[in-house]
Amino acid sequence: QVQLVESGGGLVQAGGSLRLSCTASGRTFSSNAMGWFRQAPGKEREFVAATNWRGGMTYYADSVKGRFTISRDNAKNTVYLQMNSLKPEDTAVYHCAAGADYRLGYDVRDYVYWGQGTQVTVSS
Repeated sequence: QVQLVESGGGLVQAGGSLRLSCTASGRTFSSNAMGWFRQAPGKEREFVAATNWRGGMTYYADSVKGRFTISRDNAKNTVYLQMNSLKPEDTAVYHCAAGADYRLGYDVRDYVYWGQGTQVTVSS
């Protein structure tokens, strides 16, 4: 059974940092694009960042560009999201996702497997 499990969320003050991790089990995703999305209460799930299978190409939402960094360690079947200079508007449940293949995407429909999410709360 394929599982994506996120960790690293928590409560942080504005300006602080968090590092999220997402570890996959059940199969390897070394050939798949991986992404991070977030969903705030009452809002739709939105794209945050994505990386191709080697990690050499990355996409970021404009709202996080320059503050967040996505990376991956294929040997550990893990993708990371380093979040710096956090703002209250970054508060959301963060989900990692695996794409169907190597192609990068920024739409939820581009991703096949999803984790349950980890809560990130940024206080002002």
